[in-house]
Amino acid sequence: MERTITVRGTGKVSLKPDLIVIQMEMVSRDPNYEKTMTLAATTVAQLQKAIVKAGFKREDLKTSDLTIDTENEHYRDENHEYKTRFVGYVCKQNMKLEFELNTKRLSHLIVQIGDSAVEPKLSIRFTVKDRDVVEDQLLMSAAESAKKRAALLVKGAGAELGELLTIDYSWNELRLHSPTLIQYEEKVSLFAEESMPEIEPDDINVSDSATFVWSLT
Repeated sequence: MERTITVRGTGKVSLKPDLIVIQMEMVSRDPNYEKTMTLAATTVAQLQKAIVKAGFKREDLKTSDLTIDTENEHYRDENHEYKTRFVGYVCKQNMKLEFELNTKRLSHLIVQIGDSAVEPKLSIRFTVKDRDVVEDQLLMSAAESAKKRAALLVKGAGAELGELLTIDYSWNELRLHSPTLIQYEEKVSLFAEESMPEIEPDDINVSDSATFVWSLT
């Protein structure tokens, strides 16, 4: 029976974010479907004008999610029985804007959105542009960690590390976001550019692992 050693290696990477991702949620409502969609289109057009004033291109604004639904309400009729009636249509749009980390540019953008007629909910996260490089670093780190542990264990047992037999790796979607999160739940127009504090987002810390099997000699 061939002797083997199985070691799980964990790779860890810590890096500074270099990309800002802003999610903007907008909601349009009206009893009439056509008017609801017109309101939704107008909102996007106003938001595009705002980002252009902030130095971006219209096409930089991307749609990440769009849902259209009906809205109903519950009420009691004259017999005090619960009923449901149609209120109108609801269009929810989530728009996304990404750009290199620049807090002054971010502050200016927020002011331009606040000065427009649009009142989106803003969620601002900090991430990295090149995900592939980070993922490659993690895998290399995991392999180095496993080999180092295996070599120490084998040396302590008085054996030698032989051929690498198998690698078991389950790919998982990495959350490459800084824990720093900025949200504007209230109207953006309430916030002035000079009141925006200097932001230094926290580092991104991620880890990933794989299992390695070596033969022993």
